Amino acid sequence: MRARKHGRLARLGATAAAAAAAMTAIAAAGCAPAAAAAAVRPAAAAAPAAAAARSSAAARSSAAAGYTPSARTLREGMKGTDVKALQRRLAALKYYPGPIDGAFGNDTLEAVWAFQEVNGIAATGVINTATARALAHPRTYTARYPHQNPTRVEVNLTVRVLVLYKDGKIALISHVSSGGGYYYCSGGGCAWAVTPTGRFRTTVYMPGWVTVPLGQMYNPVFFISTVYAIHGDTFVPVYPASHGCIRIPMDIAAFFHKLVKAPGTEVFVYR
Repeated sequence: MRARKHGRLARLGATAAAAAAAMTAIAAAGCAPAAAAAAVRPAAAAAPAAAAARSSAAARSSAAAGYTPSARTLREGMKGTDVKALQRRLAALKYYPGPIDGAFGNDTLEAVWAFQEVNGIAATGVINTATARALAHPRTYTARYPHQNPTRVEVNLTVRVLVLYKDGKIALISHVSSGGGYYYCSGGGCAWAVTPTGRFRTTVYMPGWVTVPLGQMYNPVFFISTVYAIHGDTFVPVYPASHGCIRIPMDIAAFFHKLVKAPGTEVFVYR
């Protein structure tokens, strides 16, 4: 039941306690796919000189921030040194753009989605003016549980991102797709497609493609029994679409399990 790639939440009210009840109904099924300060110089006497100073200061500010916006609007399918600069900037900010090769592919697209989601920009995947400005002056994701275990996973269902903290610092930010809020039936039982919220711990990691009654999940790291998992999928759209699991892009799923311990890593899921 693997679906194709690309792509707020409706009635996602399940709590950790409710999740335990939901597990009874679909414990055998598991859950799987169905269908992102300018330098100030003394004012010049002449207006043209002042304008030039502002322009120069803005350019220096962008460079100092680590990113100089491209002269063109970058989007999927494009190639060039400006795309490579974009990839380097995303990687420096802990988003995973795939290989730093100057090719704007799907991995880079999903990293841009995550960056836009964190920075309150519509997740179009296009490096428009607002996104370019944010890349120069990015917003830092604010942890919901900064005083908990310094190595943990936080999943924000509203913003649609997963944030991995290692030793109290952000190590990875990924775009996600969670429970779609629809009603479905499988294996003689029916349930709402919701992602439980609460405080959990990873339980087990299963390598490769794992087949369950609802479909398949890639490299799942379970956080509620062997029912709900953070797993790779070929369809991780910019809207909630899963049966309840937390889908992450395939490129990130290839190594995510190496960054967390299973069992034992704390996972906080919230809206």
